[in-house]
Amino acid sequence: MSTASKLTLAGTSLFAVGTIFFVHYGQQNEKAAMHAGVVRDMEQQRVKRERQAEFEMQRELEGEYRKVQTVDGEGQEGNPKG
Repeated sequence: MSTASKLTLAGTSLFAVGTIFFVHYGQQNEKAAMHAGVVRDMEQQRVKRERQAEFEMQRELEGEYRKVQTVDGEGQEGNPKG
């Protein structure tokens, strides 16, 4: 085998190995980025559920307070009747 053919074989082999490494590295990064997106979405959904539960609890409390308390002049703060 001549020196030129050995260099060509070595060069193409290194190029092939480099390409395989680059593609594998890119796939790993893409997989990690996609997983981070899923984790972020799950966190956003959890926060949304917590806020909705808090809102529903506040709505129930407001309903209970409105049953027990009467509000005169609703919407006119600072102007008590009397």
